[in-house]
Amino acid sequence: MHNHFDTIVIGGGQAGLAVGYQLRRRGVPFVIFDAQPRTGDVWRNRWDSLKLFTPARFNGLAGLPFPAAGGSFITKNQMADYLEAYARKFNLPIRGSTRVDRVARENDRFVVTANGETYTANNVVVAMADYQTPKTPTFATQLAPRITQLHSSAYCNPDQLQAGPVLVVGLGNSGAEIGKEVVRSHRTYVSGRSPGEVPFRMESLAGREIFSRLVIGVLFHHLLTLDTPLGRRAQPQRLSQATPLIRVRSKDLLSAGVELVPRTAGIAANGLPELEDGRMLDVANVIWCTGYRPGFEWIDVPLTLEHGRPQQRRGVVADQPGLYFVGLEFEYAMSSSMVQGVSRDAAHVARLISAAQRPSTISTIDRVSHSAAA
Repeated sequence: MHNHFDTIVIGGGQAGLAVGYQLRRRGVPFVIFDAQPRTGDVWRNRWDSLKLFTPARFNGLAGLPFPAAGGSFITKNQMADYLEAYARKFNLPIRGSTRVDRVARENDRFVVTANGETYTANNVVVAMADYQTPKTPTFATQLAPRITQLHSSAYCNPDQLQAGPVLVVGLGNSGAEIGKEVVRSHRTYVSGRSPGEVPFRMESLAGREIFSRLVIGVLFHHLLTLDTPLGRRAQPQRLSQATPLIRVRSKDLLSAGVELVPRTAGIAANGLPELEDGRMLDVANVIWCTGYRPGFEWIDVPLTLEHGRPQQRRGVVADQPGLYFVGLEFEYAMSSSMVQGVSRDAAHVARLISAAQRPSTISTIDRVSHSAAA
């Protein structure tokens, strides 16, 4: 009986905490299931030198501004510690080390399986980005065994690499940042086509104080939304294209000594990576900065998927009442996967859940379960 909750939030990162804050404000009983053992670990587990691309003024969730100068750029550990402090301040009921492996539906309730336990819920909010499962080319398995290879999700620092040249596959933001770091200790190639570059330096005074406010605060958050013709035209393009380079540009890589090479097309017969121009690179390490795929296969209810993403409207799945998403790329606006965007999307979803509540439908079991989780 204690395994029933009115609302189960899946994911304890910024999206899940934003949903929890909004549900608590509205008096909706809920619990947050987080696969990580400690709140904020989703950030702590990124590479050591990572800093957020957005100034600190955009990195606070509703109810608690980020405790740093607005124009500063924070580290991934500062972000992790902020999320942990946020959960503590608002006493959010989080169950860590609880990985959900299935969501199904039985009649008017959802059945959620996690760590061998079964729970039921009236509502389920999947609060996570649509970049969940590391993606590597199928030919990665053909790489010579002597070559150290890892995905960017497993990269922490250059100490993981063996002596010898490094090939970073993928000229996106991760590839550019990692390439600039490893070239200090290894001969480094970065392979791929540039996705373009933002037309200003984010860390310049003008970038921090003027352009970021206009682009992130106004354009991304208010103009490029599904409520505007401009936003509706921009959404398909944004979902199909890589993010332009933000902090590290191509010329920065060249200045640092990185060799930019064409796209990696496959693996040669001798186990070396082969470029699309036919060249083979005799490297000792390969870092795959080749992105992620959505990875929502564990949601075992009928969903319409586009490129692995669930079809939804502002987080609402029309043909699955009670199932919601928060944190997806361009869920409502260009900012939806950013910290400032998840707060707004979480408020929208929480309002809908709260509006559907009736005092008589919140059972004693729900109240007891919520108290126990808190």
